[in-house]
Parts: sequence; C-alpha cells; structure tokens
Amino acid sequence: MLFGVVLTAADRIRVVPLVRDHHLLISFEFADGFTDDVRAVIASGLTMTFRYQVDLRLDVPIWVDRTIDSATVTASVKYDNLTRRYHLTRELNGRIEDARVTEDPQLPRRWLTSFERLALFDTARLEPNQEYYLRVRAGARPDNAWAFWRWGAGPTGLAKFTFLP
Repeated sequence: MLFGVVLTAADRIRVVPLVRDHHLLISFEFADGFTDDVRAVIASGLTMTFRYQVDLRLDVPIWVDRTIDSATVTASVKYDNLTRRYHLTRELNGRIEDARVTEDPQLPRRWLTSFERLALFDTARLEPNQEYYLRVRAGARPDNAWAFWRWGAGPTGLAKFTFLP
C-alpha cells in the first residue's frame, strides 16, 4: 500500500510571538493539519513526521527581506500496533527535545500540530523599534524508503511584530 500526505496551501498556521527574558518565544498551531490521510499513515504503523521551518525575518521596505535566523522544529508519531502505544518525538534543529510514549489517541494530534512558547531565538540580534516577522512553513512525510517523497512546500503562517525591549 502506498501512502502520501498532502498539505494544501489552503491550510494555515497560526503564529503568535512573545518577547520574554531576552528570548523570542513562539507559539504556533496548524489546526487543520491532522487530516484523514495523516490518521491513516499513523494507523498503518509508519512514522508520521511534521517538519516546521521557522524563519525570523527583518521587514525591509523596497528590498528583499533579510533572514535574521532560522530554526527547524520536527514532531513525529509512530503507532505500535502490537502494544497499542504511540511513540512521540520532538526535535529542535536536529536535537531531540522531548520523547514520550502514550496510549492516549488524542495526544498525537496536539503533538504534531500545536507548539507553545518555544524559545527558538535570542533577542540580542534584534534592533529596538524595528519591525520583524516570523514565517512558519510546514511539510509532512511518512518515514519510509520511497525515494520519490520529499519535503514539500506546504502551509505557511506569518506574524509581524515590532521589537520593544
């Protein structure tokens, strides 16, 4: 059986920035990301992975916007059909930040699509009273050996803010 998950451009990611203690805390939610296709991949026992590219960008009028910093947030879910448990993993820039095992069938949805107050960027590189924005782009894939599957350009979320230290 062949699995593929398509994230459409009509889906949007809600992004909320917050500056606290010299860090830019980012919350984002991809509410429509947990589709029937995603459920089918998880139920099959394949690893379902959502990858979010988070870019902190400087809004430059009449010129190309400048990327200040980038981070990659990855969330994965693998269902074990024998034990009926979900193995959940979250990575930040390739480093495992959290891993859990649960029997709760509701947790994988939140795990893949909702992130609260991630301290992804330091504010030391930001200039006061300057307008910036965060761009979050999502991609998804089953973890398998099919060479034709690649991270796709998926849904995007934006949030503008003015840095006030």
